[in-house]
Amino acid sequence: MKLEYDLVIIGGGPAGLAVALEAKRNTVKDILLLERDKYLGGILPQCIHNGFGLQYFKEELTGPEYAERFIAKLNDNQIDVRTETMVIKITSDKRIIAVNRDDGLLHIQAKTVVLAMGCRERTREAIAIPGNRPAGIFAAGTAQRYINIEGYIPGREVVVLGSGDIGMIMARRMTLEGARVKAVLEIMPFSTGLIRNKVQCLDDFNIPLKFNHTITRIEGRKRVERVTVAQVDKNLQAIPGTEEEISCDTILLSVGLIPENELTREVGIELDLVTRGPIVNENRETEIEGIFACGNVLHVHDLADFVSEEGEIVGRAVGEYLKRNRKFRSQPLKIVPGDN
Repeated sequence: MKLEYDLVIIGGGPAGLAVALEAKRNTVKDILLLERDKYLGGILPQCIHNGFGLQYFKEELTGPEYAERFIAKLNDNQIDVRTETMVIKITSDKRIIAVNRDDGLLHIQAKTVVLAMGCRERTREAIAIPGNRPAGIFAAGTAQRYINIEGYIPGREVVVLGSGDIGMIMARRMTLEGARVKAVLEIMPFSTGLIRNKVQCLDDFNIPLKFNHTITRIEGRKRVERVTVAQVDKNLQAIPGTEEEISCDTILLSVGLIPENELTREVGIELDLVTRGPIVNENRETEIEGIFACGNVLHVHDLADFVSEEGEIVGRAVGEYLKRNRKFRSQPLKIVPGDN
């Protein structure tokens, strides 16, 4: 296996795929894409619902279809890909240490590196729900993989905590698989997902959505048996006297996503306290010259289409960087959000 590349991309989701193709179009010759999963596409292969591609391809696709558009072009451009390869360290001089079953321990030297590791779901521990620790508590994305990839249904009587897109999509999916979704609970006074998902996934299936509600306790021995639900005040604290019990055997958590930045933090790149992603300039270059970041590792995007568009920005920036040996150094500026 070749061990020196112009560009090494860590992550084969929509961001990494878009970077690889755009960099190739911008005359970057030696490109390596590293993906820890068995297949490329990141989360897309398990997202069998439609709604992808409206912004990027101007047509509606499922997640696997969206991913395949990029993967087919990747194969046509003969870009080196290593799946089932885990990156365990990046150094400031752009050396990547990775491991896989076939090649063992790899030391790869790159001229540029793109961080495209995506994000992960927040867990029960992250939101500190009191109670027992029985089986039957799943992150919504994990439950999605069980159903759409592995072929298992996680449970029959379901409560969903959080009205993020994946939570609403999974409420519909569980209903279609024969489960009964008793409620979707949202601690805020509004849905945190897209309006179209609220309409298509909850309203159209008569799934109740309770705003200003949260789970205050989980009960059950071997398996979840019931949850205690309460209304919350403006400080998001449970209001005494509003508690009610809902019997269920499954809880799906859709309580936010966190950029996956362990490698970023370890190499010494500063993270933004708000986005939890690396601080970058307009070319998505981090404080370490030649290391870029894009997609959900930078900040959580609403649509995969937006992730792909940002990947193209980075692909062009990498091409410019290598072509002219241009340094994108600049004084970092804090962006202050407006009223909306």
